[in-house]
Amino acid sequence: MRWALVKVALAVTTMVVVAFAVPLGLVVKELARDRAYSNAERQAATIGPVLAITTDRPQLERAVASAETGSGGRIGVHVPASGRNGKPAEIGSRRAAQKDVEAAAELGRASISPVTGGSSLLQPTAVASGIAVVEVFVPDAALTNGVTTSWVVLAGVGLALVIGSVAVADRLGTRMVRPAERLAGAAHDLGKGKLGVRVPEDGPKELRSAASAFNSMADQVVQLLANERELAADLSHRLRTPLTVLRLNAASLGDTPAAEQTRAAVEQLEREVDQIIRTAREQKAQTRQAAAAAGCDAAEVIRERMGFWSALAEDEGRTVRIAGADRPVRVPVARPELAAALDAMLGNVFRHTPEGTAFAVDVHNAEEAVIVLVSDAGGGIADPDAALRRGHGGGGDGSTGLGLDIVRRLAESTGGDVRIGRSVLGGTEVRVWLALDDRRARPGTRRGHRLRRTLGGRRRRTARTGS
Repeated sequence: MRWALVKVALAVTTMVVVAFAVPLGLVVKELARDRAYSNAERQAATIGPVLAITTDRPQLERAVASAETGSGGRIGVHVPASGRNGKPAEIGSRRAAQKDVEAAAELGRASISPVTGGSSLLQPTAVASGIAVVEVFVPDAALTNGVTTSWVVLAGVGLALVIGSVAVADRLGTRMVRPAERLAGAAHDLGKGKLGVRVPEDGPKELRSAASAFNSMADQVVQLLANERELAADLSHRLRTPLTVLRLNAASLGDTPAAEQTRAAVEQLEREVDQIIRTAREQKAQTRQAAAAAGCDAAEVIRERMGFWSALAEDEGRTVRIAGADRPVRVPVARPELAAALDAMLGNVFRHTPEGTAFAVDVHNAEEAVIVLVSDAGGGIADPDAALRRGHGGGGDGSTGLGLDIVRRLAESTGGDVRIGRSVLGGTEVRVWLALDDRRARPGTRRGHRLRRTLGGRRRRTARTGS
């Protein structure tokens, strides 16, 4: 795909450059030719007034010598004979053939005659004895003066356009190809049994949609495997009861060889069932670890849980606001754990604030972390530090504080933390910092400090706007 885009850009740009550069090159050549002949006409025009006054040879020679290119031997004057015994006069240089000079005099208008090394402009002028012809030599170098430079500039501009278009096409192709390559690689990894693989949802819209579908499919695969292994473990446990009955019955068969074989078979069956149970538990733990490593879409989880809590909020007359959950935000935590943490924070809002109190949930997707803010317009928490410790209440009402402890442990599992402060709504704000799995930056680092400072600035601006 990348090479195809480069070839298309190369072909299209080359056609455009050729379509414009070739006509421009011909126009430049024609302009140089017209400029050279216009200069020749101007030089011939300087001799015309002298011929109109006199045809005296010494005066004409001085006029030719004083012309712009007269000293270079480029101007010649052909004066017709005067009187019956007069002879034609030739002043200056002559390059044009006699017949061309006579033809120009007969026609009475300027003409161009090809000569060796260039062309001669023949300009007829009326004098007392007839028609004189002023000849101005135009060399080939004057006809192409500046053309080569202009063509080189046009070629350079065209080449730069082609290279630039190829570079842009290659860049665009890279943006399209990389998400596709990541998607293909993730599909291969998932096929090999790497259940924790997920694809970043970036790139063009179509590839973002494909990445989102792949992540949803991978989540479903993990869930199906977990259900299957749970079912295997459950069925194995159910077999223990009939096995116990068989073992008791086998013990009452006596000491016959058949009884010994039956007891040995029952013991073998018990060992196999135990092995199945242990294998199912191990695979179940691995599935859970893969699900936690793959993470989940925090925005989707927030929308789902807010949909649950919004019904209760409507019954109690609470105003609800959600921000930042309109686009995918992946975090390195399992979906059930994030849902439990959100339920704990939202449950505290309903439990410790009166009915009608507004609350909000904001999601901020930064470079090194994802921040989830749950704020309310209640009375706040008197002792935020105590609220984060297991066994201490946040509102002085005897609460165990296990909800916020669940949130704290979730954040710390990613390398983040939890902070409690004053919200822009006037009540409590619980800020959950979830460090991304490929950037385990502690909140105490400089980048985390800058992010908190930026976030604080946004909150202050929001508060001023709301007031």
